[in-house]
Amino acid sequence: MAEQTSQRQIVLDTETTGLSTADDHRIIEIGCVELVNRRLTGETFHQYINPQREIDAGAIEVHGITNESLADKPLFADIAADFLRFIEGAELIIHNAAFDVGFLNHELTKLGHTAKIDDICS
Repeated sequence: MAEQTSQRQIVLDTETTGLSTADDHRIIEIGCVELVNRRLTGETFHQYINPQREIDAGAIEVHGITNESLADKPLFADIAADFLRFIEGAELIIHNAAFDVGFLNHELTKLGHTAKIDDICS
């Protein structure tokens, strides 16, 4: 019988201040759950993030997260290392992946990272 290897997946979602990184919109929430062999492990990563900019009114209508609720939250720079450790080596499962990955790469670039999400995950 062939040896079976574990497959680690992360289901990931973000919320943002707006729709475009070209306008320097930022991530304000990251939520992740871990699956191993398509089963929930109970391991999660969740963080609200202070974007250091105003959230568009249209975005607030979508997710309900307000500028005031993020005022005391950490910056992306403060949570980036923990987030990257959580997702490292996993296959990502993301609805509208181009949007979320684009925002994650935008945040990493702002921190001076040369690696992109595709380099960190399988």
